[in-house]
Amino acid sequence: MSAETPAAASGQFTRRRLQFRAWRGTRPFWAGLYILLSGLPIMYFPYFHLRLGHLTLAMATTAGAGSLIIGVLLVVLGISLWFQKHVRTFAGVAAILLALVSLPVSNFGGFIMGFLLALIGGAMAVAWVPGESGEPQPTGEAPASTGGVPEPAPEVALGKDTHGMGEPNDLSGTSPANGANGRHSAG
Repeated sequence: MSAETPAAASGQFTRRRLQFRAWRGTRPFWAGLYILLSGLPIMYFPYFHLRLGHLTLAMATTAGAGSLIIGVLLVVLGISLWFQKHVRTFAGVAAILLALVSLPVSNFGGFIMGFLLALIGGAMAVAWVPGESGEPQPTGEAPASTGGVPEPAPEVALGKDTHGMGEPNDLSGTSPANGANGRHSAG
């Protein structure tokens, strides 16, 4: 590095890492990675040849093309989870079904490795929900606590509270102000 090298170059890596972290946090990233990785052993093992000296063991099955299709579909589902997060439920269920189909079709689901990765990734994709927006909280002081006791609601005259639309708040004739909240006492 020379004296003319800008100091911002070292901050570039940190900025990119934080951008990736923010992008990763808004989608089912790990589910997509597990599903993508599950497709690799399912695709690879049916075409794998093990050499022991002069002896060649072929792992090829009669359903080699089926294994290739299952593996490619799992890789595509994993990538689609990264870039189209709204298909998470479909992709998760499809990954689980493809994992189950891979058991008889491709050497016990890529010797169980691909099968387990697809099941875990599919379950993670189905269970993932978008997080709440990261809106910053106000920097002012928090309101004083009353020792765990909730503050009472403001008194509202029966049928007089409106929500800006001119409609009364109380439609049933009961309100917490007069002690009738619609629940019946059993005793």
